[in-house]
Amino acid sequence: MERCRIVFSGSGGQGVITAAIILAEAAVLHEGLNAVQSQSYGPEARGGASRSDVIIADTDIRFPKVIQPNVLVCLTQEAYNRFSGLIRPGGLLLTDSHYVQEERKADAWQVELPMYKTVMDTIGRPIVFNICMLGALIGLTQLVKIDSVMKVLQSRIPPGFLDVNKQALELGLHLAEPFKK
Repeated sequence: MERCRIVFSGSGGQGVITAAIILAEAAVLHEGLNAVQSQSYGPEARGGASRSDVIIADTDIRFPKVIQPNVLVCLTQEAYNRFSGLIRPGGLLLTDSHYVQEERKADAWQVELPMYKTVMDTIGRPIVFNICMLGALIGLTQLVKIDSVMKVLQSRIPPGFLDVNKQALELGLHLAEPFKK
């Protein structure tokens, strides 16, 4: 596997850090890969800018911070404005069409999906927006197997919320389907 550097960005409360942790755990615990996850967020717990970096590789990872991501996920306009210039040429820039208006063309594969709208129209609960995004990301990149993500969800999510999270994951996979390379 080629080393993959991912930046999840959005605002506090959107679950970007949780999604990053789930991805890293899936890679390490169920795929036998190495992964590191780090995070930063603004002074506000909810509503402030948040960012989480994940590096996944089959070799040692010596530096945990992502400088130039292969994959950049932006779930707010602020995150897009702040981080879209970081994307590695030829990388993947994933945005949500409800929250982000793409303003410039990046030298990247830009995929804009209605993740938030789909979650609200289908499930009606924004709390699983991050899991839908994770499903779309896995669908676009095949970084890990969807079964690995489900195993992490089963270990982290209370049983009463597992079905809604699984549904959100499948929505994301479905949204990514037309864009698969």
